[in-house]
Amino acid sequence: INAEYMGADIISFLSQDTTIQPGTLILTGTPAGVGFTRDPPVYLAPGDHVRAGIQGFGELNNHVVSS
Repeated sequence: INAEYMGADIISFLSQDTTIQPGTLILTGTPAGVGFTRDPPVYLAPGDHVRAGIQGFGELNNHVVSS
């Protein structure tokens, strides 16, 4: 799935009955191909590093630890 093209479709759909303001975050859920769908499944483990970012905005960095 090419998420680059999905964004415009999602924004178009949501804006039909919702005013989308600057700074609005649109969360889309878990994409195909993530860990639990692999064979064998792959999950986050202590010591892993998760980074999510928005170009021109910044990054969120998290280190996975045991509970």
